[in-house]
Amino acid sequence: MECRTDANRKNCNCTYEPCSRKYKCCECLHYHRQNSELPACFFGKKDERTYNRSISNFIRINRLS
Repeated sequence: MECRTDANRKNCNCTYEPCSRKYKCCECLHYHRQNSELPACFFGKKDERTYNRSISNFIRINRLS
């Protein structure tokens, strides 16, 4: 199956420009999962810009909501 990077571009909120996995959701998810993180799309705009993709940060943010 070929990656639909054009379609993914519409939903990707990652601001990390040099990322080679940008718009490649499967690669992005696997990369972050290996690092005990979540991809940018799990975070809101303000929190995504901190580049703290840790699961504990995600839980902390969503407990406060």
